[in-house]
Amino acid sequence: MSTLQAIILGIIQGLTEFLPVSSSGHLEIGKALLNVHLEENLGFTVIVHLATVLSTITVFFSDIKNLGTGVLKFKWNEETRYFSKLLLAAVPVIIIGLFFEDQIESLFAGNQSLTETGTSYNLTFVGIALLLTAVLLAATILIPSGQKKKIPFVDAIVMGIAQALAVIPGLSRSGSTIATGLILKNSREDVARFSFLMVLIPILGASGMKILEWIELGSTGAGIGQLVAGFIAAYVSGVLACKWMISLVKKGKLIYFAIYCAAVGILSIILSM
Repeated sequence: MSTLQAIILGIIQGLTEFLPVSSSGHLEIGKALLNVHLEENLGFTVIVHLATVLSTITVFFSDIKNLGTGVLKFKWNEETRYFSKLLLAAVPVIIIGLFFEDQIESLFAGNQSLTETGTSYNLTFVGIALLLTAVLLAATILIPSGQKKKIPFVDAIVMGIAQALAVIPGLSRSGSTIATGLILKNSREDVARFSFLMVLIPILGASGMKILEWIELGSTGAGIGQLVAGFIAAYVSGVLACKWMISLVKKGKLIYFAIYCAAVGILSIILSM
C-alpha cells in the first residue's frame, strides 16, 4: 500500500463512516479499484477506525463530558437514562460480533470460499445492499418530523438492531439507524445525536479486540508513514462529515444520499459482471 492509497482509503473511511452511504461498502469498492487488500493490513484497519472514533469524540465532546459527569453521580438521572439507552442499543451488534465474527469477516474480505469470482461476488453483494440503503433513506421522505422529545428505550433497541444488521457491507450504519429513528417518529436532532453516540461503545470494543490481535501478530502490514497518513485523513474527513451529516439530518435532506446510494449500487453491480 502506498501513502497515496492510504490517504484515499482514510478519506473514504472518514467520510463514509458518518455519511449514510456505507463505509464498509465503499471500502470494498475502494479496495477493488486500488487493488489493496486490507485484510492483510490489520494495523491500517485498526488505525483508521480509531481515527473515526476520535472524530466522533471531537464533535460530541461536550455531550460525552456531560454524560460522563451525570453517570458518575450514580443516580438515575437523565444522563444515566441516556447512557443506559446507548448500552441497550449496543447489545445487538455485540451479539452479532461475538457469535458471527467469521461470517462477517468473510463478507468484508471477499473470501474465495464464497464464490469462485471472489471480488465480483463482493461487489454484487455490496451493490444490492447499497440499493437497500437507498430505499431506507428514501422512505424517510414520507415520514414527517417526529415529535418525541426523548428517544424511548424501545426505540433505542430497534435502532440497535438496525445497527447490527448494518454490519453487512453496503448497508449503511448511520443510514440504517437514522432512517429507523425517523420512521419511529423521533425528532431529527435527537436521532442524529443518538445515532452517532451509539456507535462508540461497539466500535471501541471491536477496536480493542483488533488491537490485541494486531499486537499478537506483531506486524502492522503497513509502514508508519501509511498508518499516519491514513489516520490523519480519516480523522479530518470524519470530523467534517460528522458535522455535515448532523446538519443534513436536521434539514431532512437525505434524499440526495438515497439517489447516490442507488447510483453507486447499480454501478457496483455492473462492474461485478
